[in-house]
Amino acid sequence: MKKPSVIIGKKQIIMTCLTLMLAIAVYINYAAAPKISDDTETKTVTAKNDTVSYGETEFVNAETESVNAEATDYFAQARLDKMNNRDTAVQTLQSIIGGGDITEDEMVMNALDAVEVSKLIEAEGTIESLVKAQGFDDCVAYLDGETAKVVIKTAGLDKAQAASIKQIILDETEVSPENIRIFEVK
Repeated sequence: MKKPSVIIGKKQIIMTCLTLMLAIAVYINYAAAPKISDDTETKTVTAKNDTVSYGETEFVNAETESVNAEATDYFAQARLDKMNNRDTAVQTLQSIIGGGDITEDEMVMNALDAVEVSKLIEAEGTIESLVKAQGFDDCVAYLDGETAKVVIKTAGLDKAQAASIKQIILDETEVSPENIRIFEVK
C-alpha cells in the first residue's frame, strides 16, 4: 500500500494564491459596499403648538421625497442582491476547487474562473466609482464578461454623458460597444 505524500507543488501553491486573491477581492467588495443602516429617528410634527410624536415612523409630506426614497431603495437592494449573488458564486467556486474528484485540468479551469470573477468584481467597483465621480448620484454596474449593464440615478441623461459612461466601461473592460446598456432610474 502506497502512502500519500505531502509534497506541495507549484499547482497547489498557485491554487492557494488564486483562492486567497478571490477571497481578498470579495472582502474588498464587501467592505467597499455602502452600509445600509436601519436607523430611524422619531419624527415629530407641530400643529397649533402641539407636538405629536409618530414613534419610529417617518413623516413624509412631499412626493419627491418618496420618489427619491424608491430610487435609493432600488440601488441599495441592487447592491445587496449583487453581493449575495457574488458570494454564492465564490462559495460554489471554492467548494469546487476544494472538492475531491476533479482532474488537474478541471482544477486549473476552476481557478481561472475564480480569477475572472474577481476581475469582474473589481471592474464593477471601479466603473461605479468613476461614474459617481462624474457627478451622478448613484450607480450600479453589472458585468458578466460579455455584456455590461449600468444603472444610473439621474433626472436625465444626455448623449455626452452616455458617451462618457460608455468610454469608462470600454476602458475598464473588454466588452464590445454594442453589448453595453445604460439604464436610468429617476
